[in-house]
Amino acid sequence: MTEETKKEVKLDAKLQKILDEVAKLSILELSELVKAFEEKFDVKAIASAPATTSTSTGDASAPATEEKSEFEVVITNAGSNKIAVIKAVREFKQELGLKEAKDLIDNPPANLGTMKKDTANEAKTKLESAGAQVELK
Repeated sequence: MTEETKKEVKLDAKLQKILDEVAKLSILELSELVKAFEEKFDVKAIASAPATTSTSTGDASAPATEEKSEFEVVITNAGSNKIAVIKAVREFKQELGLKEAKDLIDNPPANLGTMKKDTANEAKTKLESAGAQVELK
């Protein structure tokens, strides 16, 4: 969605808290939550997407490929300069102390969580420049 098409919805504090917690979920966790809602309330979730026309291919039934907007940042190897990697990890996981960040990178693969595309690319760049090997999933 572009900034112009986003509409801000006003919610009471309880609903806003739930929405904020849902926003923190990974895609896999969100999928599991949707399935749980479907089972509990005996409903079926339907993906709602804006209508698009397929003028370039001429095939209106071809699904549009959607660019991924969130990635999981996973450190596969901390490398030899662990102090620099720990500092880089703490830039993106500020709630971690030094010991927690060290413990995280000492046991690869270390998942730093799901981040927006730009943030994930920035994290990957900083971690790799610190000496770590990083994958975006």
